[in-house]
Amino acid sequence: MAHHLNYNQQNNEYSFFSVKEKAWHGLGKIVEHYPTSEEAIRFAGLDYKVEKRPLFTYDTENHYGETDTIIPEVNVPNYYATVRIDTEDVLGVVGKDYEIVQNVDAFQFFDAIVGGRDGILYETAGALGKGERIFITAKLPGYIRVGKEDLIEQYLFLTTSHNGFGSITAAFTPIRVVCNNTLNAALGNHSNAIKIRHTSSANDRIRQAHTLMGISSDLSAELESIFNHWAKVRITDAQVKKLVQIALAPNKEVLQKLHNGAMDELSANYTNIIDKVYEYAIGSPSQQMATTGGTVFGAYNAVTGYFQNVRKYKDDEAKFRSIIEGTAKLRGQTAFNLCKEFAIHGADTLRFN
Repeated sequence: MAHHLNYNQQNNEYSFFSVKEKAWHGLGKIVEHYPTSEEAIRFAGLDYKVEKRPLFTYDTENHYGETDTIIPEVNVPNYYATVRIDTEDVLGVVGKDYEIVQNVDAFQFFDAIVGGRDGILYETAGALGKGERIFITAKLPGYIRVGKEDLIEQYLFLTTSHNGFGSITAAFTPIRVVCNNTLNAALGNHSNAIKIRHTSSANDRIRQAHTLMGISSDLSAELESIFNHWAKVRITDAQVKKLVQIALAPNKEVLQKLHNGAMDELSANYTNIIDKVYEYAIGSPSQQMATTGGTVFGAYNAVTGYFQNVRKYKDDEAKFRSIIEGTAKLRGQTAFNLCKEFAIHGADTLRFN
């Protein structure tokens, strides 16, 4: 199974670190204590810079006679190569307005949240390919507590690229400790993710990203209030299955078939997924806790937990992308909205329409 981690041939190390636990196929550096941002950059092999260099091609016609071997260079206007300085690897081709965000600058997002003080706990970081994409995950101090014993850790994630593909993405992702379940929660005026283009204002926007996302003690308090309320709202097994069917419906056509009761017209792949999520909802040990068993909080965990703990992915990177910005995130947000409505309006929320 591919890992895609960058391997630095100069120091014979993979560009990745993790605190205490092995990840990414056991490669990279495992450290025992949460590092500072300066240490995290070094442990992850991210202590390199990238620069834009003019792009050239060659004139293939010989204007100097048959014996002349000189091939003149031709400048490619408005396009540049992004080059990793330490290895001289070309990472991509970008336009004149593309602004490079150095790896060290990516950590400004995390440092700005705590004002440079201790508190951010860097847990993993690394580079993919030749170093064209990097990622950082860190844990905020404190927990969201649901009931007496159910704890949810608060994680921040940032990824950026140096190859011209994709925006800088920052995300807030709560994770339920008891089953390592990523909860992609979309809240009121808050956003659990933000994308920043590689323009001249990119570095300033990174420093402001946590403000734009609404990441603060208010966000934690809001989530804690919502989850604790959901843990007291009862939901039947039949209603859980309906909620799962709606949350995982890939399009309006599937919803229409559910509305018409045309279950035999649903694809085998879709119905198999529904069955697996439902089995996880009523059969997983982590779903039998007081805060989850037969509650709306448990129904929400069933959807998000399926993508985190049950579904099979091509590789770790595919799982990572799905949870942070792909299908798992979208389905989790749909489930969040359904659960929020169910907690207010009850079974009427689960009509197939």
